[in-house]
Amino acid sequence: MVSKDQSIGGIIFIVCFVVAIFYILTLFFPQWLSVFGVSTAEADLAAIRFWVVAVPVFIAFIAIMAIGAWIGWTMATTPPPKPIEEITSEMEEKKEEEKVEEKPLEPPPPPPEEEKKPERKKKSEK
Repeated sequence: MVSKDQSIGGIIFIVCFVVAIFYILTLFFPQWLSVFGVSTAEADLAAIRFWVVAVPVFIAFIAIMAIGAWIGWTMATTPPPKPIEEITSEMEEKKEEEKVEEKPLEPPPPPPEEEKKPERKKKSEK
C-alpha cells in the first residue's frame, strides 16, 4: 500500500515532468502549439517564446524578493541579543550558585533513641 506522502510525491513528480516537457517544447518548438489552434506566424512564435521565458523569470524574481522581504521583516522585528558580557556574567553567577549548593551539608542528627524501660526483676530475685 502506498502512503499518502508517496502519493503526493508521485503527483508532484508527474506535474513537474509534464510542465518541464511543455516548457521545453514551447520554448524550442513553438509550432507544436498549432495543435491547440495557436497561430504559427513568425511574429506570434517570437511573442510566445518571449512569454515562455518572461513568466518563469518573473515568478522566480518575485519569489526571491518575497524571501528577502521575509528575512528583512524577521530581522527588523526580532529583539537584539544580549551582550556577550551579560551572558558570561550570568554563567559565572550560575556556577557560583552551583558551588554553594554542592557544599556538603552537616550530617543530620541521629534519630532519637527509644527510651528504655527499666527491666523488671524476676520474682525469684526478690
